[in-house]
Amino acid sequence: MNYLAHIYLAQHSGDAQLGALLGDFVKGDARKGFHLDIAREIHIHRKIDQYTDQHPIVRQARNYFAIERRRFAGILLDIYYDHVLAKNWSTYSDLELDRFIADFYKKMLARRQFFTATLDLLVPRMIEQDWLGSYQNRDGVNIATHRVSSRLSKNGHLLRECLLDLERHEQVIELGFHEFFPQLQTFVADLRGNLS
Repeated sequence: MNYLAHIYLAQHSGDAQLGALLGDFVKGDARKGFHLDIAREIHIHRKIDQYTDQHPIVRQARNYFAIERRRFAGILLDIYYDHVLAKNWSTYSDLELDRFIADFYKKMLARRQFFTATLDLLVPRMIEQDWLGSYQNRDGVNIATHRVSSRLSKNGHLLRECLLDLERHEQVIELGFHEFFPQLQTFVADLRGNLS
């Protein structure tokens, strides 16, 4: 899952959404640097990533990618799943997507004091370029993939080439998302219940 899905799954509070965003950028024990709500959501973010990576539907989706670039398929699937979520937002949420995104951006700006150095650079760009809103369009997948590939120390071209495999198998991968995502929602609800 990428930014939009993590934030959606943490929509019950701004602190939880910040923790969901921080999940990719904080290493080690988050309880040492953040208050409980943020630290809990960093933990949940990590569990969501583990669950997603190990889920049979996601593992099957990775098999649609050429073997020489399959190790990058998970990155592209995370990005693509955000697109499918955005495209089908009304299936999963009663809130309008544009309002949800605007509210999230506002909540993040109000919590800048909790940002890591990385988030302090990332969030203003995310807002200015409307990364979350861009997922509504298929071109947003390409743009996000190119942005991520440029940050890879090597083999960024293999991530970009994954777009060819996605194009060939997009329909079946999208169908898989709709089967997988409700299971992920249940997993997260159960996880939250156990952590309360």
